[in-house]
Amino acid sequence: MKHTEGMHTSRRSVLALGSAAAAAPLLGAVPARAADVGAGEFDELGVTELRALMDAGRLDAERLTRYHLERIERIDPLLHAVIEVNPDAVREARRLDASGRPRGPLHGMPVLLKDLVETADRMHTTAGSLALEGLRPARDATVAARLRAAGAVVLGKTNLSEWAGGLSLTHHAGWSARGGQTRNPYKLDRSPNESSSGTGAAVAAGLCVAGIGTETNGSIIDPSSANCVVGVKPTVGLVGRGGVIPGVPSQDSVGPMARTVRDAAIMLGTLVGVDGRDPATAASRGHFHRDYTRFLDADGLRGARIGVPRTVYFGYSDHADEIAERAIAVLRSAGAVIVDPADIPTAEQLEDLPGSMVVQAYEFKRALNSYLGAAPGEHPRDLAELIAFNRAHADRELRYVRQDGLEAVQRLDFSEREYREALAVNHRLSRAEGIDAVLRRHRLDALVMPTSGPPAKIDLIRGDTYGGGASTPAALAGYPAVSVPAGFAFGLPVGLTFMGTAWSEPVLLRLAYAYERASRVRKAPTYRAADVGF
Repeated sequence: MKHTEGMHTSRRSVLALGSAAAAAPLLGAVPARAADVGAGEFDELGVTELRALMDAGRLDAERLTRYHLERIERIDPLLHAVIEVNPDAVREARRLDASGRPRGPLHGMPVLLKDLVETADRMHTTAGSLALEGLRPARDATVAARLRAAGAVVLGKTNLSEWAGGLSLTHHAGWSARGGQTRNPYKLDRSPNESSSGTGAAVAAGLCVAGIGTETNGSIIDPSSANCVVGVKPTVGLVGRGGVIPGVPSQDSVGPMARTVRDAAIMLGTLVGVDGRDPATAASRGHFHRDYTRFLDADGLRGARIGVPRTVYFGYSDHADEIAERAIAVLRSAGAVIVDPADIPTAEQLEDLPGSMVVQAYEFKRALNSYLGAAPGEHPRDLAELIAFNRAHADRELRYVRQDGLEAVQRLDFSEREYREALAVNHRLSRAEGIDAVLRRHRLDALVMPTSGPPAKIDLIRGDTYGGGASTPAALAGYPAVSVPAGFAFGLPVGLTFMGTAWSEPVLLRLAYAYERASRVRKAPTYRAADVGF
């Protein structure tokens, strides 16, 4: 989710609900021994390698879970990426070990969930807000239930931009009143980018094997870029959102974040399917796959036609452009046919659509009111009560930023007719006249562009700066995108986004996997403290 400095409709608008956070106590001092954080035994191992160790009798779920809990205790004070640890995680792991057989493809794998995902256990689900402290749903969200069914150990919840960035018009990525400020593990004074920032930082730092993020506009792919991990923003409707605190339902996606494309593909296969609590998933029948690893091919770029949309998605960052150009050269050398330029015809219109504000305000207000009204426990029952709660607790909730985002949504009142007309325009310009038009014109398999620029410095007082990115077309269309590590600028990660039409996840994962194998860019975090210069 995203927002901007003004009340207009660019991808940075607060109504895009993407990644400005709220207020809280203090940023917190960086521990002095940040440079001493070392690599651990299992940090960079993926699901396949860890499962092989388990199959060989050299590892079990309890040991792996304890390993990650110890790592959270030791490293997370640097990052503030984990908002809460599951007190029953070791018990869950023991039950898996006692079962005598693998439960599924994620058997014994510790995963972290963004604090928008409900879990029926002793953890809270709060969107980073003090207003929802104590909220313990009686039922797992669909994605949480499917992860458990696949054998995953739910290790805890990750920090985020409060209310997925919907609190304020200013951009404070990874900041919540409940969790404080998440830091980037590659350089601790840098932003972790957008509202799934806690998941991105935690995955990068090896605090879990993989994690779950959510995206309305950029909140999976941008933190994946900034934290040098792989993020999959699925087609809206591919992964069920039942039990996930909503933002803008026509744009909201839930997806995996992992250190490799293979792990992201394994995770995605466990999440997909029709969800009785999410009507949008009915459209996924015939489009989802239980095993996305079968589409992975190290030679998958050979003969692929990939377009480069330069208008809007290049030119905002010299560093991102340089890294993208090197990535395009890798794609070409691996056998891809590069069509350059292959501009999205409506790119400039999509960045400032009046209808985007209408859709986001209309959907967010109604979705959040519905969620708060039905959620159990003592807490605000609608947006008006939430705004009043924040005013009453301004010393913690509004210490650094105003809640002008929530107040704007509450104030704006569009009719259903205005909403329907705006949504139709958004879809037409982003789909038939946008992504689909350029893919069809040049007979492309996918588009490729830098995900975003190098992460900016954290600035709780004025807000983080933001310079551009790739997420808006897929966000408005509800189409998929995959971000994969592409390079570094002065040690700061930058990702490459593969974007396609609806239900094209198999193609995007194939291309991203082949690029990952050809480029081998990812490096473990350095946990550098703040310094002068870039």
